[in-house]
Amino acid sequence: MRAIVLVSGGMDSLYTAAIAARECEELYFLHFNYGQHTQAKEEQSFFQIAAHYRAKEARVVDYRWLAEIGGSALTDKGVAEKLNAQKIPNTYVPFRNATMLSAAVAWAEVLSAERVYLGAMDEDSSGYPDCRAGFIEAMNRVIRLGTCAGNISIHTPVLHLTKADIVSRGSAEKIPFELSWSCYYAEDVACGTCPSCLLRLKAFQEAGIKDPIPYKERI
Repeated sequence: MRAIVLVSGGMDSLYTAAIAARECEELYFLHFNYGQHTQAKEEQSFFQIAAHYRAKEARVVDYRWLAEIGGSALTDKGVAEKLNAQKIPNTYVPFRNATMLSAAVAWAEVLSAERVYLGAMDEDSSGYPDCRAGFIEAMNRVIRLGTCAGNISIHTPVLHLTKADIVSRGSAEKIPFELSWSCYYAEDVACGTCPSCLLRLKAFQEAGIKDPIPYKERI
């Protein structure tokens, strides 16, 4: 079994990569530079994770046009971090997962890979619409209709887990959480206050496990 694994460098995609490594013989890792503030750190984590799971190939795709069009606090410093009327945070990058999955499926067709792994979470995410189960189901239908073989499918093994589940299970399986990075704004020491840091810290606290990455001291 050959698979493409989308790896941001965060703990969700790290655990997804670990599952893919158990289920598939040959892995191809894919990371996207979409102009996010912590791209350098995320890319470093990506290559470390790829090396750990012995990916046959690891590629970084230049998607900085997502930053050019703006609309997200992750790429545009002029966008305030707040919830919009639909309770979706401004850290949502417009239709990001759909565009990334399209690139992954294109590569899968070239490689004759049958699976694309994505670390999307429905129940314990930030409320992003492109992390919902219905979206994944719809994308799978599109892939079946729009590819030659029609046999490529998206696999989301952490979709219905919580982040605390990931920490608990991952720690038991000796997943290297120290290689992952979640902070939206810092690249050396995690800020501990952005939405992603807060979700991560909450998960480790609920799991009763110490987070191995460094955080700024709180006053």
